[in-house]
Amino acid sequence: MNAQTGQNPGISAAVVVQGGRVLMVRRRVEEGVLSWQFPAGGTEAGESPEEAAVRETAEETGLTVESVKVLGDRVHPQTGRRMHYTACSVVSGEAHVADADELDMVCWVEHREIPDFVPYGLFGPVQDYLDEVLPRAVVPE
Repeated sequence: MNAQTGQNPGISAAVVVQGGRVLMVRRRVEEGVLSWQFPAGGTEAGESPEEAAVRETAEETGLTVESVKVLGDRVHPQTGRRMHYTACSVVSGEAHVADADELDMVCWVEHREIPDFVPYGLFGPVQDYLDEVLPRAVVPE
């Protein structure tokens, strides 16, 4: 709970893109149908959603990232939790499982692979952003 407003500040997710791929993490404990997702975690007191996305990415994957753009927020249809999405770019580091209690695996995912990792689809503004910044495979005619 946010002591100042009495509201739950929600979960902040980092949509990290590097080298034409987006970073996905697999939670050690699944949340319903969710297995693969973006680095994410709860927003702490006095922290903006963007700051939380940057911090959570470092804690979970060892990557130092910076916020590039706020993509939006929603109540997640699978979990019912308030979600904030922030596009981030890598400043330094190599992605790895930095928090083995929380994560099982990390993976850099190409645009065409997203449905394999997130079969129920992404939040519209996140998908729109990834459609803009990730190269798409050219299908031969």
